[in-house]
Amino acid sequence: MASKLFLTKSMTKLMEETQDSGQGLKRALTATNLTTLGIGAIIGAGIFVLTGQAAAQYAGPAIVISFIISGLACAFAGLCYAEFASMIPIAGSAYTYAYATLGEFLAWIIGWDLILEYLFAASTVSVGWSGYMVSFLKDFGIFLPTNLTAATGTVLYDVPGVGWKPMTDGLMDQLAAGGILPESLNHVTSLINMPAMFIVALLSALLIIGIRESANFNNVMVIVKVSVIILFIAIGFAFIKTGNWHPFIPKNTGTWGQFGWSGIFRGAAVIFFAYIGFDAVSTAAQEAKNPQKHMPIGILGSLGISTILYILVAIVLTGIVSYTQLNVSDPVAVGVDAMGKSMFWLRPIIKIAAIAGLSSVILVMLMGQPRIFFTMAKDGLLPPIFSKVHPKYKTPYVSTLLTGAVAMVIAGILPISILGELVSIGTLLAFAIVCISIIFLRYKRPELHRPFKTPWVPFIPILGAGICILQMLSLPLDTWIRLIAWMAIGFVIYFTYGKRKSKIQLESKSGN
Repeated sequence: MASKLFLTKSMTKLMEETQDSGQGLKRALTATNLTTLGIGAIIGAGIFVLTGQAAAQYAGPAIVISFIISGLACAFAGLCYAEFASMIPIAGSAYTYAYATLGEFLAWIIGWDLILEYLFAASTVSVGWSGYMVSFLKDFGIFLPTNLTAATGTVLYDVPGVGWKPMTDGLMDQLAAGGILPESLNHVTSLINMPAMFIVALLSALLIIGIRESANFNNVMVIVKVSVIILFIAIGFAFIKTGNWHPFIPKNTGTWGQFGWSGIFRGAAVIFFAYIGFDAVSTAAQEAKNPQKHMPIGILGSLGISTILYILVAIVLTGIVSYTQLNVSDPVAVGVDAMGKSMFWLRPIIKIAAIAGLSSVILVMLMGQPRIFFTMAKDGLLPPIFSKVHPKYKTPYVSTLLTGAVAMVIAGILPISILGELVSIGTLLAFAIVCISIIFLRYKRPELHRPFKTPWVPFIPILGAGICILQMLSLPLDTWIRLIAWMAIGFVIYFTYGKRKSKIQLESKSGN
């Protein structure tokens, strides 16, 4: 019966699962750990990679407005997440929230969507990590084989004074201004992105060893990158040329999404990928020492700090250098170069911060995905092997191994543009469902204990869901096609395995 697709998991059963029987995940995270986990996931690719690319391709200097739009959507969604995380403090994030409110089928949809979000996010950021690491090693005279440093099939050109880069519209314009034809340059076709695969493998191993060790590593990475970002902002203000902000909103090219207000919204949708860190905080609820109190602090604290830093970096970066020059894998490094030779000492420091920052993002993404697998397997929707916990380290090691292996392959073969848009649409869908779920649960179960309450319901959740859906509609058609294809695969798995093995479905049958 169709009604069985919408069976919900009782709050009593959910709360029973939070009790540690000695066989579950280890509770070791404090409010500080959770906040730094969020900052670790949020501050990374958004600042070090996507800010420049989205400014160059979609919004120009108005990328600042894009960040504000995305930040507002995240603030609304974050308030909804905080209420759920305090009510249902177990691993699984939006998947668990949907299971408690909207039913199993919609929970499966969001769980499958979260796999897309986290798995592809780890791969996306590892591609950015690769770009900065290759550049950093080059500064010390260490040159990796060019055909092992980019996505499979990517053609890299040896641009004078720049180095090996994939051809972009901005680079073509730069070459044309110098009278250089791209075909006259040395070029190679990349086989695979080995540095990206390496960092995924390394951090997956760290996550298997333990959550506390992973959190401590993340704390160090967060301190490094936030300190350097603040240094870049402080120094960068002195090098701003206000002429680079004019026009602040470049005229639309005639194509929807390429500058103008449509470009601002598309830019907001693309960079939304940068904000998924607070969602990752909620996946660690079952490893928090006091989840009812500390989860809202971790989610909202990390979101607030990160949004302020994003906006300041966008203002400084587009003020230092023209947005037309920022469609590169290391835009902040380009900004430092534009400050002049006197600031060359800052370049390696920025790269170290980028490498540290992106490492922490990859770590948190790789941490979140296995815990969603873990919870779905506990519910019977995935094979039980995904819920296996390491007897010594108390981590979901099988899920972590699988996630790491798949993320490595994706990172090695796919370019950052495709990956980033897929992650954004998956994240936006997850946030919209969470916002809608808050409204539904408030009216369906008003008596439930809520240690943290989303203010101004239903207005905040409606605004959160509305802005997320608007940004989804701003993404290209091919991104929607990929999302639909991914969801179709998920439906096949659910109806051939998940629905038959679901514990709640089996309990329902036995009760009849």
